Amino acid sequence: MSDGGLAARVGGSVGAFDRAEWNALAGADNPFVSHEFLTALEDSGSVGPGTGWQATPIVINEEGGPILAAMPAYLKSHSQGEYVFDHSWADAYERAGGRYYPKLQIAAPFTPATGPRLLLSNEAYAGPLLNAAEQLCLQNRFSSAHATFIEPAQQPLFENAGWMLRSDIQFHWHNRGYSTFDDFLATLSSRKRKDLRKERAAAQAEVEIVRLTGGDIRPEHWDAFWHFYQDTGARKWGHPYLTREAFDLFGERMGEKIMLVLAVQDRFPVAGALNFIGDDALYGRYWGCTRDIRFLHFELCYYQAIDAAIELGLSRVEAGAQGGHKLARGYEPVETVSAHWIADPGFREAVAEFLQRERAGVAADRNYLSGRTPFRKGG
Repeated sequence: MSDGGLAARVGGSVGAFDRAEWNALAGADNPFVSHEFLTALEDSGSVGPGTGWQATPIVINEEGGPILAAMPAYLKSHSQGEYVFDHSWADAYERAGGRYYPKLQIAAPFTPATGPRLLLSNEAYAGPLLNAAEQLCLQNRFSSAHATFIEPAQQPLFENAGWMLRSDIQFHWHNRGYSTFDDFLATLSSRKRKDLRKERAAAQAEVEIVRLTGGDIRPEHWDAFWHFYQDTGARKWGHPYLTREAFDLFGERMGEKIMLVLAVQDRFPVAGALNFIGDDALYGRYWGCTRDIRFLHFELCYYQAIDAAIELGLSRVEAGAQGGHKLARGYEPVETVSAHWIADPGFREAVAEFLQRERAGVAADRNYLSGRTPFRKGG
């Protein structure tokens, strides 16, 4: 594919591209679009044959020149691990005689965290890169292309290219210049402040909490966390998406971007939460436990993340998908956005009508939730 002297290439893996060139486009802000993260998924077998996630990155360059733009993309044979649900679209299209899969997914796999989906040396390359994705779908008769959890700055790039935007809600914690956790607590209503203190005290009375990063995370820590992760995965989605090797590769390739929080009881880890550290955000990703300890989930996943964000001077904590219980713990509703391109004109029109109705409902939900935050009124 070519566009005005530019050539678009489709790779079979992110690992096929030069690490320094890829990371120069990805930047340091978001760990999930880095060469290290994406190739760890590939090399560990978490994506690839048998997973329904076939790496199909698209890059743009001039002949013989460095990469000017890139897109982490995957050919999907299902809709698992995306956190933006389009199962009803697939069902409707196939009942009408179409074939929804395969589709093209532009995302960080298994990661409902906002970030750049177009890795650009210049915004002028956004149009050609999106056009390359569309042409790939048309030439191979893929039904659609989807970009999920797009950072706010890039949403207009998709909209200007004619992609349809879809909204949803997550809960993020915002650091408003706090120096300590108590500074944050002071912004809450009296009752909520007491509730959070009670929850923290109850959890911390049962366990010792340890935070590890970089070289301090040893294989035995990953072994313990793997058991936690498997237990949560089996209960939530049937099987874990990541292989055991993925965690070793995360530690080896980007350990300084990881914070593993473990709860230790009787000298053994009994629960853990895995976080990734960005330049301006802490991203909570996975949690699990082998003992049921009251309030420990909230302590490891939410309160420890707030503590760490304050200590590191980060502006927010993104605690993952779903979880209305985060609201009572100081995490506020924010809009997340995905973008969708549909090849079939009739199906595209039907999806556009659906999205218009859905947006009204999502906006109403967000307004309602914004009024239910635990902060002092007028504070």
